[in-house]
Amino acid sequence: MTQKPQKQFSKYIRFTTMAIQMGATIYLGSLLGEWLDAKFNNTNQLYYKVVTLLAVFIAMYAVIRQVLNITNKND
Repeated sequence: MTQKPQKQFSKYIRFTTMAIQMGATIYLGSLLGEWLDAKFNNTNQLYYKVVTLLAVFIAMYAVIRQVLNITNKND
């Protein structure tokens, strides 16, 4: 009986870290895009938009994969 609350608490920690990881990935992608725009003197922020969007897709893929791993371990 003492195992179940601790296991449930562990799931909440995992989901919290996934949200932090997703935010960090998107933030770092936007920083990279800004840096590329500054380096190549791009005025329409093309690198910022493309790299940030790519970071969003990467973050979503990582979250979906981690959620599937958690749910498969419970089955």
